[in-house]
Amino acid sequence: MRFGSLILWVAVAAQSAAAQTTNQQHIRRYREQHEVAIVRELADLLAVRNVATNLADIRANARMLVAMLARRGVAARILESGDAPPAVYGELLTPGATKTVVFYAHYDGQPVDSSRWTGSPWTPVLRSGTREVSLAGTNGRFDPESRIFARSASDDKSPIVAMLTALDALAANQIPRSVNLKFFLEGEEEAGSVNLRAILSKYRDLLKADFWIFGDGPVHQSGAAQAVFGVRGVIGANLTIYGPARPLHSGHYGNWAPNPNALMVQLLASMRDSESRINIPGFYDDVAPLTDADRAAFRSMPAVEEQLAGELRLGRTEGAPAGLAEQLALPALNLSGLSGGRATGGGANVIVAESDAYLDFRLVPNQTPARVRRLVEDHFRRQGFQVVEAAPDSATRRRYPKIIRVVWTGGYGAARTGLDTPGGRALLAAADQALGHPIIRVPTLGGSLPLFDFVDLLGVPFAILPIVNHDNNQHAENENLRLQNLWDGIELYGGVLANMGREWRLVP
Repeated sequence: MRFGSLILWVAVAAQSAAAQTTNQQHIRRYREQHEVAIVRELADLLAVRNVATNLADIRANARMLVAMLARRGVAARILESGDAPPAVYGELLTPGATKTVVFYAHYDGQPVDSSRWTGSPWTPVLRSGTREVSLAGTNGRFDPESRIFARSASDDKSPIVAMLTALDALAANQIPRSVNLKFFLEGEEEAGSVNLRAILSKYRDLLKADFWIFGDGPVHQSGAAQAVFGVRGVIGANLTIYGPARPLHSGHYGNWAPNPNALMVQLLASMRDSESRINIPGFYDDVAPLTDADRAAFRSMPAVEEQLAGELRLGRTEGAPAGLAEQLALPALNLSGLSGGRATGGGANVIVAESDAYLDFRLVPNQTPARVRRLVEDHFRRQGFQVVEAAPDSATRRRYPKIIRVVWTGGYGAARTGLDTPGGRALLAAADQALGHPIIRVPTLGGSLPLFDFVDLLGVPFAILPIVNHDNNQHAENENLRLQNLWDGIELYGGVLANMGREWRLVP
């Protein structure tokens, strides 16, 4: 009897695998037959300005996204919270589905310096190498290595189009979805998600779900798809160290008037060593250690360190012999900006009045922005600095030998969910089937997303399922999307929608 049951199980499994293979073929064929329409819809969305701080532009994007969702039969609406940039919500129920999955992406973008772009950031251009290619394609197809250039081409409008096209492909081929589907498209991510917590709190009941899938971020540096189950938190600090009331001739006053540039360099050197270890007392006390499962996942990931070192012309990397993924699972202190006086174009021999720096701290689970802030300011005081929040007046500058102004920016904690949650296992199984091979399992991403609020307020597991190319110039000039990444993303999202609910039912 048990042997007969085994034969039946093998037969059913083989039949199911064959059906999934056929479904993926149908999804691919649909994409191949509609490439021009897909690229055109993405280009139309990219042509709508979306700088996060321009509320009128953000609202125009929101209205367009509601219309795009509605064309797919998704019940869509705009979610408001005071004067905050709106979020876009959509809901698509599936007969017989017992699990609900929310798909997240953000539609706002980083500011642009148009003078640094080749062309306009708001006029999408398709290029094959350096040659511009018509958006009409050739016989309805495109070179998959072509790239579309525009602000938010990768971060984060293309995942939205990939998900909607996946819905189109399933509907056209009568492939049933396996989960109830919701959309939450944020309009303030690039402005720090200042109002996100208020929106999530206000619409908590509407956003109830069993799992969240985030489409933000790039694929693995090897070019392979990855599923990421955590992100680091972040908090930034603008620092100003004060010297004389006006710039001074370095020959006449050097060795006598304190030099704020020298003080800044000495302070920064006290905070971090050359291997990226943070030297602030107590900084690592509440950091959750890496687990054996984490280290096993790191070892299973493709080795990209040598490739990246070559691309980036690096003679060394920090934290060796640890690899990139392991280093990104640790807290980090980055010096992102430093200015004081003039160093290029003809330096001036002066003792400057002020020296400025910008630091960003990347946080891991158990760390909080509030505690990091306290530890950092305590460290400054131990170095002899009076810490102030506003520019000091003359009396304050005369009273204290060393003054540092600290203005904190942003701030949210890290978020992490287990790879072995039922939803996570179902997602990984569905992704493996869609790809035809195991997707890369990543315990945590190096970058930061405001996922802490989702986990804290909604209490649901999540994963990031990114699709865009890692060399996309995200946040910079000439941001781009490689078309093959869009094609792969459509197939991946389509397979997840078709299979995740079914796999969930099979999880013990």
